[in-house]
Amino acid sequence: MEQQNTIPIEFAEKFRKDFQSLCSEIGKMIVGYEEIVENAVVALFAGGHILLEGVPGLGKTMLVRTMSSVLDLPFSRIQFTPDLMPADIIGTNLLDIDEHGKRSFRFQPGPIFSNLILADEINRATPKTQSALLECMQEKSITVAGVSAKLEEPFFVMATQNPLEMEGTYPLPEAQLDRFLFKLLVPYPGLESLEEILRRTTENITITPQKILNREMIVSYSKLVREVYIAPHVRNYACRLVLATHPNTRYATAKVQQYIRYGASPRGAQGLILAGKIKALIRGRYNVSFDDIKEAVFVTLRHRILLNFEGEAERITADNVLAEILDKVKQSES
Repeated sequence: MEQQNTIPIEFAEKFRKDFQSLCSEIGKMIVGYEEIVENAVVALFAGGHILLEGVPGLGKTMLVRTMSSVLDLPFSRIQFTPDLMPADIIGTNLLDIDEHGKRSFRFQPGPIFSNLILADEINRATPKTQSALLECMQEKSITVAGVSAKLEEPFFVMATQNPLEMEGTYPLPEAQLDRFLFKLLVPYPGLESLEEILRRTTENITITPQKILNREMIVSYSKLVREVYIAPHVRNYACRLVLATHPNTRYATAKVQQYIRYGASPRGAQGLILAGKIKALIRGRYNVSFDDIKEAVFVTLRHRILLNFEGEAERITADNVLAEILDKVKQSES
């Protein structure tokens, strides 16, 4: 029989309070995007990365800068352009000549050697350059000239892309998309949020967020969340949700059979479980519920579903398909 993991209640309560304080401090700079902020912090503690999709000017860059401030972590911004090369990201070997004429190679680290990385407009770089992030995001290491180097934990990539401007962009390959824990859609702010943004940015108002956590605490909390208990029947539900995204499986819905070419990978199931564990903790519970899994479905799976030609022609969205899956897949398997 599977044993329930135990977490010190004091430690779990401290995590919940620090999580709330972290979101509150980030919210001082980021107006009207409480859900985006919460999911960004969830991804950080889950050890994942996020892809932010939204038009320019919605504060995507400000979000990662603010996270850097409140977490007391170094931050690097990489502006992705068509002429960006892999060496511009991970670094390169330089030839050094000493005073005696002896030659040796010295590795010059690139901007990827940081804790928080902003990959701005990631879809503007060529596939060759985008591939430089594959090892970094999955293995948290880089390899140059056959020599590997580990990246310091925590390592968090926040990438942005503009959904409207397609000229001069390259679609992210499936292997790249699958390495993002969440894909977050950043909507245009509502009236009240827009008024508050204008008040803060057009008047003489200075807001300075306070530091909440440091590197050691973040790493410690990231280990804690993995100890949250998930019952076998809840884990089974998460697995069935992921399998339901694949056509020709017993769990596939009508829209999946008609419009989906390929469904979510096992990383999608891992993301559901990890996100569910953190959602449970911040809601004051010590085990994952069905609602925790449901809450993470859209952000975790929407970028892992590939539409077929008919789905694209009918302008079906991944969220349409996932909504049907949530409606049809029951919590308990009969």
